[in-house]
Amino acid sequence: MKKDDIKKMEEQAIRTFGYTLNENKDYREPWRIFRIMAEFVEGYEFLTNLEKEVTILGSARLPEGSKYYELARELGGILAKNGFTTLTGGGPGIMEAGNRGAFEAGGNSVGLNIQLPFEQVINPYVKKSTSFNYFFTRKVMLTSPAHAFVYFPGGFGTLDELFEVVDNIELRFMESAPIILVGKEFWEPVIEFLLGSCGSVGSVPKEEVEKWHIVDTAEEAFEFIKDVKEVKTCSLSPTSFHCEKNIDWKIFRIMSELVEGFEFVTGKTNAVTVLGTKSITPDNEYYEAAYRVGKTLAEHKYDVLTGGKTGVAEGTNKGAFEAGGNSVGIGMRVAGHDMVNPYLSSSILFNFPFTRKLIITAPTKAFVFFPGGFGTLHQLFEILTLIQTKKMEKIPIILFNHKFWEPMHKFIKETLVHKMKTVGDKDDELYQIVDNEESIIRVIEEYYA
Repeated sequence: MKKDDIKKMEEQAIRTFGYTLNENKDYREPWRIFRIMAEFVEGYEFLTNLEKEVTILGSARLPEGSKYYELARELGGILAKNGFTTLTGGGPGIMEAGNRGAFEAGGNSVGLNIQLPFEQVINPYVKKSTSFNYFFTRKVMLTSPAHAFVYFPGGFGTLDELFEVVDNIELRFMESAPIILVGKEFWEPVIEFLLGSCGSVGSVPKEEVEKWHIVDTAEEAFEFIKDVKEVKTCSLSPTSFHCEKNIDWKIFRIMSELVEGFEFVTGKTNAVTVLGTKSITPDNEYYEAAYRVGKTLAEHKYDVLTGGKTGVAEGTNKGAFEAGGNSVGIGMRVAGHDMVNPYLSSSILFNFPFTRKLIITAPTKAFVFFPGGFGTLHQLFEILTLIQTKKMEKIPIILFNHKFWEPMHKFIKETLVHKMKTVGDKDDELYQIVDNEESIIRVIEEYYA
């Protein structure tokens, strides 16, 4: 399928259907689905011509002359001289630095830009570029072809991109690739949180974290990249789009999931999504707390949405189900397994992580994040990024349990806001931390009052 074919289908859909559907929370508008599909087709066509890609990610706010800008510029130059393609988000800051280093060394410098309500212009050191409207399609294209990932200090978006990649690798949705974190002063508190808070609930495997490489120089980073082999495959992996042959079947499969997903959530206008670790058992304090939260949300007439499986999801669904509420599961098929917990009024499962994330976000009036691992952290920082960049309306973001979340809040406040200034002064106010179900209801109802 060519992008011109997608365009014709989109235009036909516009002529046929028209749109006044948002007023009724109908997410099935043809323009939305065809625009998403067009971005996949165009993004895939763009990527097929690239080789030996290394994705460099980091803050758009770190200026020329700053320590990490210069390190990213140096790394881009080293990659270019050794035949690698430098792939970035195409914007300013670390992205510009990586592209600049590659450009100045005569290498392949590529940018995948995002259209924001406040304009983000492609930096002048990009030789090849394309642009996306949707964050999730752009992230698929930034991550699926990469042979290594280098993360510089950043904000919510950088953390989102890190946790999405490592979550997909852990779940075997992506092939394993070197994860390189530049800047010990920045990344060590994150590692401490993962091994401490997350490790305490068994939501993050220590052996996965220990595979990552924390470095302080461009030369150290390249040591973990230089021997990476060029691999071109067209596997059935839902996140693998980098292949040399026709992917029409995969495009239509994504379209099918989008259509079914939007159909599933249409009409769910009063939903609260609860996310957290799947690793806990019914005798765990967080399972019991999730049960109370699900029960309380149902008693206040909210639809309760979860990932539909075990742990926090099961506890929440059980509480909502036993209280007579609408208990919904929107989950993933992992390694071919279709298991869902028995406390669901309705459920749907997805093969592609990015379609599932889009669908679970669409009807949600508030998010509640229990203690969790890579997946929970990825979804938290993705939502914060969408709100921060005004790609999504602000809604209540509620973190459950101060003991678990306080170290991450401290890192955001001290490092991201004050030290690195990679997020704004008000960005740490986009979420609230609470310790009981009554506080969750209060935050939601006060916000919408």
